[in-house]
Amino acid sequence: MVGRDKMTMRAVFLDKQTFSSNITFAAIEQQVSKLTCYANTARKQVFERCKDADIIITNKVVLTAELLAKLPKLTLICIAATGYNNVDIAAATRLNIAITNVSGYAGQSVAQYVFAQILEYYQQTCHHNANTEQGNWQQSDAFCYHGKTITELAGKTLGIIGYGSLGQAVAKLADAFGMNILISERVDSAEIRQGRVSFEQVITQADILSLHCPQTAATENLISAKVFTKMKPTAMLINTARGALVNSTDLLSALKTKQIAYAVLDVLEQEPPPADHPLLNAKLINLKITAHIAWASSEAQQRLIDLLSENIAAFKNEERLNRLDIVS
Repeated sequence: MVGRDKMTMRAVFLDKQTFSSNITFAAIEQQVSKLTCYANTARKQVFERCKDADIIITNKVVLTAELLAKLPKLTLICIAATGYNNVDIAAATRLNIAITNVSGYAGQSVAQYVFAQILEYYQQTCHHNANTEQGNWQQSDAFCYHGKTITELAGKTLGIIGYGSLGQAVAKLADAFGMNILISERVDSAEIRQGRVSFEQVITQADILSLHCPQTAATENLISAKVFTKMKPTAMLINTARGALVNSTDLLSALKTKQIAYAVLDVLEQEPPPADHPLLNAKLINLKITAHIAWASSEAQQRLIDLLSENIAAFKNEERLNRLDIVS
């Protein structure tokens, strides 16, 4: 089998700023004749930057059917993420453009983030540090100063929605803490696979509900008012998947009325979010929001780049590694 010539492969990276400055792109550079990187790319800039490219690398920049039809030189789209809702897969396939994504790179990073948030909530680490910084312990009549309640994770029920590599990594840590783990079947599924339970059982029994499923038509607004009314009032929600899985308006109401106890969001339905986003301006003590960084340990970022290079190498050798394009 004759592979593709590296010297003909010109690549553009449309949103390099999604990676930290300490990440090296050497592995990709070794696979192509030229790599041009842009910090960010606005919609009106995409065509001009891609018109001579053989390979487009994108994390979140949208590639529409209309755009792809104007790029006859394009042979490969490398999505620098697991989710692929920013690329018209069907259109790319019709145009004989290969598409790849990456997965399995962020399991340790996401699981560490999830448990950092869980432990902060149940252990109240910052609160107890503050008790010493503010002199409360020093003024105590007892040998310890209790402050807010500390609760053990052992015996708590963790509900996981989405059981790919990320959900599995979270479950592994939960098991080490002695937690009960419930893996959700797909919503409204007629059959429940071995090792899983119904979505209804997960949302009603979970002390902590952690989301790791992709954003699809079936999962948008998956967690809404209907779900919040069925969750425990002591439950904690963590979303490190996609913002659109959770209805922000319904979550705001559920937190204000104490339908659930606490929520941690690493994602929102629009990113970056507008300054007037209702959740960002809610100033609730039972809501914590971070800037889509659960995946972003230095190690995970570098693994992702290295996996992109492997996808390009496989494509050049006419191998189907992590391909998303439809084969008839």
